[in-house]
Amino acid sequence: MQHRFAVLAVCTANICRSPLIEMVLRDRLDPQHFEVASAGVRGWVDKPMDAMAAMELMRLGLTPGSFRSHPIDDYFVASAGLILTATTDHRSSILGGSPEALRRTFTLVEFAQLAATIEADDPESLVAEAARLRSRARGSLDVVDPFRRKPAVYRTVADQIDEACTTISTRLNALVATSAP
Repeated sequence: MQHRFAVLAVCTANICRSPLIEMVLRDRLDPQHFEVASAGVRGWVDKPMDAMAAMELMRLGLTPGSFRSHPIDDYFVASAGLILTATTDHRSSILGGSPEALRRTFTLVEFAQLAATIEADDPESLVAEAARLRSRARGSLDVVDPFRRKPAVYRTVADQIDEACTTISTRLNALVATSAP
């Protein structure tokens, strides 16, 4: 069995944004080469996905299945080759506990911007090059928290996540397709 590149999605409670990121990436990334998980920096334990976020996921053609929330822990951080956070504050929370994760921790929007424009030969080198060129990311790098807000906010968040995940998954899948024997 070959090693699969691990991607971790992170938000606050692990019930809205990071589950959306996890489910969209899991659906779009090649499962032979990638594994995806999610967690929250103040993660709730064993809670289902937020109902409004789940509705947006279904609008995107996916289902939350038996999703249950998880708080982030050292294992999640240490085992991930790429950590995608909803906001810069989440990124700071991870780095506060694991400063060594800096070179593989980005906001979702930041990594999508970088992945679309830089050259790499494989997922690991894409992450390394993105870290080196991090300052090139522009604009707001955060995905707002839709929790307990209007349906339109959930829709905007889901569309933003969908667009960023499409960019990231297309790029990562292309890298493993070209490096396959």
